[in-house]
Amino acid sequence: MVCSFFFIGSSPSLSGSSSLSAMAEVQEKCLQITDNSEADQIAKGSNSMESSETITNQTRITHKANYKKWVKIFVYIIFLLLGQSVATLLGRLYFDKGGKSKWLGTLVQVAGFPIFLPYYIIRATKRRTNRNNISHTEQQPTLLKLALVYASLGLFLAADCYLFSIGLMYLPVSTYSLLSSSQLAFNAIFSFFLNSQKFTPSIINSLVVLTISSTLLVFQTESEGSAYNKASKAKYIIGFICTVAGSACYGLVLSLTQLFFNKLVKNESFKAIVDMIWFRSFFACLAIVVGLFVSGEWRGLKKEMNEFELGKVSYIMTVVWTAILWKVFTLGCVGLIFEVSSLFSNAVCVLGFPIVPVAAVFLFHDKMSGLKGVAMALAVWGFVSYVYQQYHDDFKSKKDPRSSL
Repeated sequence: MVCSFFFIGSSPSLSGSSSLSAMAEVQEKCLQITDNSEADQIAKGSNSMESSETITNQTRITHKANYKKWVKIFVYIIFLLLGQSVATLLGRLYFDKGGKSKWLGTLVQVAGFPIFLPYYIIRATKRRTNRNNISHTEQQPTLLKLALVYASLGLFLAADCYLFSIGLMYLPVSTYSLLSSSQLAFNAIFSFFLNSQKFTPSIINSLVVLTISSTLLVFQTESEGSAYNKASKAKYIIGFICTVAGSACYGLVLSLTQLFFNKLVKNESFKAIVDMIWFRSFFACLAIVVGLFVSGEWRGLKKEMNEFELGKVSYIMTVVWTAILWKVFTLGCVGLIFEVSSLFSNAVCVLGFPIVPVAAVFLFHDKMSGLKGVAMALAVWGFVSYVYQQYHDDFKSKKDPRSSL
């Protein structure tokens, strides 16, 4: 249109040849402008297509990463629920059939960490064959920092396991499991201060309900279950206090573990999870072995094995499988902390608690009293309230692409 206007507005006084020459130059410029405009449009279209393809590829990569993440989360949940339920029942079986050592009951909760040796061997073999592909750019915490963190967590874990061992020794397994659900409330409090956890109405409701659920069981002092469970009221109260204290300690350990992953660990890999389990358990194991020998309980272990109601082989298998299954539980627990949060990991623990009391009714003939049934219902309600909040957060993150799942 600019070219047409120029032709119309040109002076008629120009000579023929000059006019033709001018017109040719103008036409050439117009063609050049048109070509440039078309080139710009093509370039813009090409850039737009490339941008669209880049966004599509990024979306596919994100969806694939999220899919892998939730598959891992599902596997960790299975490990946690399976390990926790069966290990707790085996621990109760140990005390129910003649086991008397609190320190051995504590040791089996942490002593199974050597099962991860094959992982380290396989990883070391792969590392030797792929040395050129290893990145050394990631800044890792110093050896002294790691040692202090693992030692501190190990000592907390040793104290926690000892308290839980006393609780499992003096309480019916169903009561013990329901009391342990209070760890979610303690974990939420510690997460608020250590992990910047936000309190929402659903989470507050979950904490209140779980606290009421645990408190109800303090009134459950009548004799229950097998002959060994017929403990005095004093022993029941000791078991109650130790289980609640162990739950508080465990909530602290989970929050500190998440803090460690957030502040110190730079490489997001499975190795970070295994390292945490291995070294934390190693230091806890050292502390518990010292306690076992200082207390003198090690002297009675041989007699205990000989007098075990199910026989020597069953005694050894009970101890070994309890240790292994507690490490299966720990793998699921630490994995969920690494992938999501300590509070989510603890909420899944609480989900598994109702499984144990139901199984204990059939395996150890525990009474399912009305009070205990109410406590179990409240524990499930507390967990569902927390899951609702997790669903709500996940729904919001899907609506806002900038949010992470």
